[in-house]
Amino acid sequence: MKRIPIADNSSKKISDLNLDASDIENLRKIANVPIAQISLDENPNLLVFPREWNHYGDEIDKSCILSMSEQEISTGNIMGFVGVNDTQLDITSRFSKVQDYFLHYMLQKVFSINLFDIQHSISKQPIFDFLLYLFPHFLKKALAQGLFKKYKRYEYNDANLRGPIDVNRHIRQNIPFRGTVAYSTREHSYDNEVTQLIRHTIEYIRAKEQGAAILNNDAEMKACVSQIVTATQSYNVRDRNKVIGQNLRPVRHPYYSAYTALQKICLQILRHESIKYGQEKDKVYGILFDGAWLWEEYLNTILKGLGFNHPENKKHKGGFQMFDNKTNKEADIETIDRNSRRLYPDFYKDDFILDAKYKRLNNGVGREDLYQVVTYMYCQKAINGGYLFPCEKEEKSNKYKLNGYEGTIHLLPFLIPKSSNSYQSFVGIMKEKETDICNTIKGIH
Repeated sequence: MKRIPIADNSSKKISDLNLDASDIENLRKIANVPIAQISLDENPNLLVFPREWNHYGDEIDKSCILSMSEQEISTGNIMGFVGVNDTQLDITSRFSKVQDYFLHYMLQKVFSINLFDIQHSISKQPIFDFLLYLFPHFLKKALAQGLFKKYKRYEYNDANLRGPIDVNRHIRQNIPFRGTVAYSTREHSYDNEVTQLIRHTIEYIRAKEQGAAILNNDAEMKACVSQIVTATQSYNVRDRNKVIGQNLRPVRHPYYSAYTALQKICLQILRHESIKYGQEKDKVYGILFDGAWLWEEYLNTILKGLGFNHPENKKHKGGFQMFDNKTNKEADIETIDRNSRRLYPDFYKDDFILDAKYKRLNNGVGREDLYQVVTYMYCQKAINGGYLFPCEKEEKSNKYKLNGYEGTIHLLPFLIPKSSNSYQSFVGIMKEKETDICNTIKGIH
């Protein structure tokens, strides 16, 4: 397995990456191709987050994992690990030095993993770490839809006949007749191959160094684990390979839709070694995160404490209307927009609009981004708008007064430390920076 390191939003010459002909051939299979064209059904060992593309109108499905010319490889906002055959590309955040502390930190915050219970450590298997961070989130989401149940065939031999008689078994077991009948029934059961897969995953995680912290992260997680353990009374560790084989076909159930992603995470955890090293030819595998989505979700863990709303474009939740409904209903002529066009800023409250930007702003804010925030400000009558972006070196926040409108645009840099010698040190500095940015926003009137 050849691992090729590169940072997000960067370029490297192919000659500097020490690639051989097979590496170049493998990478060209995923280069310059929108993620939507790399079918996740054909490549089941590739996980892409967010799971719901265009969750906030970010068009991740149109993003390429990497761009590749004859001379160089370039990356965008996509981070994580992706491989084809025996070539693996490790796309770290551009804020990493040796260990990618920033990506780990954002994942732990977004997926609600207690940072201190993890003992501030990052293992030598970052792919496995990422899977562990994801497991509690998807377990909770699945169990919120109810414990998975399905019909299961049970065989009985008693006097309480409740199903079709199994003649062959009845003759074999009950001749001479002794007052019992052999029969079978189909009954709903919580102890099935899907819940067994989850149970095997729980026990597998429990045996790992970070397992106790993951499974006991909070009261809800403890309750979820207990629910699965109680439901899977037939659990036997020796059945693991059999259970994995029974789950190779994805769950397709309209009521239990969240179990599809959980099943995939469980399989990845239980098979992570074979996923990395035992690939089928030309299949794409790995774990990828949209940096813009992850940055936005991370900021939400901070800004919600300041009263900011975080609407969801894909689910049509939150946001506000551009046009007044009353005006449209009273009008006798064709209106500009009969649906009162709904707007979904990244973050907003009564007097403030904030846009999350993960990409570099070295060349300033783009025209479309600028017009978008100004439009949001006007429709919300907000006097403040701004851009919150990560930066690699100390920068001062700036503000710009709008002409013709009593509003101000703010550029708010968020310094990400790169010189930390340990994860514990990195976490401590990040907590300070989060406090600083909250105080800066509070101080804007």
